[in-house]
Order: sequence, then structure tokens, then C-alpha cells
Amino acid sequence: MVTLEMVKNNPIIQEFMDSGNAFLGNIGAIEHNLHHAELTARLASGILDELDFPPREAELAAIAGYLHDIGNLINRYGHGMSGALIAFSVLMEMDMDADEIAIIMGAIGNHEEHAQGCAVNNVAAALTLADKSDVNRSRVRKTDQTTFTPRDRVNYAATHSEIIIQAEERIITMKLEIDTNVCSVMEFFEIFLTKMMMCRHSAEFLGCEFKLVINNTRLL
Repeated sequence: MVTLEMVKNNPIIQEFMDSGNAFLGNIGAIEHNLHHAELTARLASGILDELDFPPREAELAAIAGYLHDIGNLINRYGHGMSGALIAFSVLMEMDMDADEIAIIMGAIGNHEEHAQGCAVNNVAAALTLADKSDVNRSRVRKTDQTTFTPRDRVNYAATHSEIIIQAEERIITMKLEIDTNVCSVMEFFEIFLTKMMMCRHSAEFLGCEFKLVINNTRLL
């Protein structure tokens, strides 16, 4: 049985992920480093754990979370699709069961909002919620705010983010704190609207209500 630790210790995976993050750095995109991969893995598995899904499904969510950005090795755009194919190759080499590879491929291939990703399984839903919750100024590489893209600006505005699971009530809350000197709450919400709609649909797939709270104000 392939575990998260086995995936993390695979030298080919490590090289692909390090190279992908370096390539993104060359174009000034936000960090997609091992910290983001490990955080996404932990949050994705934690969501399914807290909602009492099977432990193996939570492990698959951790693996998908860890690998979800591996496609940046090829190109930032469409990295979900290319990442799913890379995951297929490396997980096949590791002798993972085909049904589990299929779940992970579906999750990775559906985590991009620009590629019209959606929750196709529980792992995909957990991955989306985990990935989209990692919004923080520490991920922004640029130092000159005049060169920020909208994605840079909303990440730089975020000073704290967390996912709160209320298992008994079946509520998933994304709570954010943003610096309104960088962008307003409504501007932040407008820029991230597509991501938040993905999160709402993912929460609903898991049988939960989704709430978005920014600076202690509920927006969804």
C-alpha cells in the first residue's frame, strides 16, 4: 500500500516538485513549494478525518494534496491536467492500486478553477478546500507591489487563513484575515469568487454547508 511518506521520499517526485516551483519563480508566480504541498496534504486529509470518512480515503487526500501542483513542472496553465498524468506515471511505478490512482488523478485534474474543475470524488473535494485555503502574503515572491498581479495582491493582503470543521453540524468555514490597506474585503471577495464557489460546491459534495468569513464578516 502506497503511503504519503513513500510519496514524499520518492526522489523523482521531489525533483519534479522542486523544479516546478523553481520554474514558477522564474516567472514571478507565487510560491508552490514543499511547504504548500505539505500543508495542503495535511489539511485535505484532516478534513476527511474530521468528517469521519474512511482513513484510507484521508490518506489518498493527503497524497493528492502533496502532488496536486506537480504539473507546474510543465506549465502553470493546465497544471492540473498535466499533474494528473505525471501522478499516474509515478504512482504506477510505485505499484499503487489502479482504483486509488484513478481517485488521485481525478482530484488533481479538477483542482483548477480556470480549467472548470469540480468535486468528482471526496478526495477532490477535500483537496480543493485545502488548496484554496492556503492564502497568505508569505507565498508572494515579488517585493514591488506595483508589479503585483491580482493574484499576488489578494495573497499579499491575507495575513491569516484557516479551515474550521464543525463535524456534528456539517459546516466547513474558511476564515481569513486581510489587510484592507492592500485591498478591500469586497475586492478580495470578487477576485477570489470563483475559488470560493469551488469551495462551496466541494463542501456540499461532502454533505456540508460552506461559510466564508473575512475579517469577522460572513460573505458566503
